[in-house]
Amino acid sequence: MIQSDSLQPRARTVTPGGTVIVSTVASDAHTWNLVFLQLLLEEAGYDVVNLGPCVPDELLVAECVRRDPTMLVVSSVNGHGYSDGLRVVTKLRARPELERTVMVIGGLLGVSESPEERDRQPADLYRAGFDAVFAGGGAADLKRYLEAGHRRTPELAGPR
Repeated sequence: MIQSDSLQPRARTVTPGGTVIVSTVASDAHTWNLVFLQLLLEEAGYDVVNLGPCVPDELLVAECVRRDPTMLVVSSVNGHGYSDGLRVVTKLRARPELERTVMVIGGLLGVSESPEERDRQPADLYRAGFDAVFAGGGAADLKRYLEAGHRRTPELAGPR
């Protein structure tokens, strides 16, 4: 993971039993990853709203504003999580009512063969507004993040 002293964690937490929205990025048509995340989060005691695949940015923003979730989980398995994630988190963070919402992204975020680019992507996603980035990670990383009390630690979620 990339380390940076200039990236500081945000003081956001997820309330067990709170509402969590799971979604893909707009270009991602995969569904089983969302079903799996939904089941994992429900088992952990969260109320889950699964928006499904190919969710347009505007719909994701509107649903987050309307439902006021404690956390948004964005999953990508098509390799466009980095570019789509940067775009949508910027729109989400532009809404003052979502300031305290924890936002995480994970999965196959990019397809670049450049190690430098792959290493840079999580830091870019943090700077854009995500609270945790699980590059190439699976649901086990999200589970550890939840069990750790949603603290940003290098071994779980990288720098902020």
